[in-house]
Amino acid sequence: MIQDIITAGGIVAALTGIFTLAWKLFKWIDHQKEQDKEIERIKEAHQEARQEQTLIVYGVLACLKGLKEQGCNGPVTEAINKIEKHINIQAHK
Repeated sequence: MIQDIITAGGIVAALTGIFTLAWKLFKWIDHQKEQDKEIERIKEAHQEARQEQTLIVYGVLACLKGLKEQGCNGPVTEAINKIEKHINIQAHK
C-alpha cells in the first residue's frame, strides 16, 4: 500500500515536472516570436528613418549647389565636396 502511494507520488511529480518543462518551453518559444516581431518592427522603422535622412541630405546638397550657382563659394564648395564624398563612401558599403 505505501509502495503504491510512493509510486503514485513519483508519477505525479514526474508528470508535473514534464508539464512544467513543456509549459516553460512553450512560453520561451512564444517570447522568441514576440522578439522577432519587435526586431522586424525596429528594422522597418530604421529603414524609414534612413530614407528620410537620405532625402534630407539630397535636399541640403541641392540647396548648397544652388548657392554655389549664385556665386557663393568657400564653405559652400567645401560642404558640397564633403557631402558628395560621404554619399560616395556610403554607396560603396
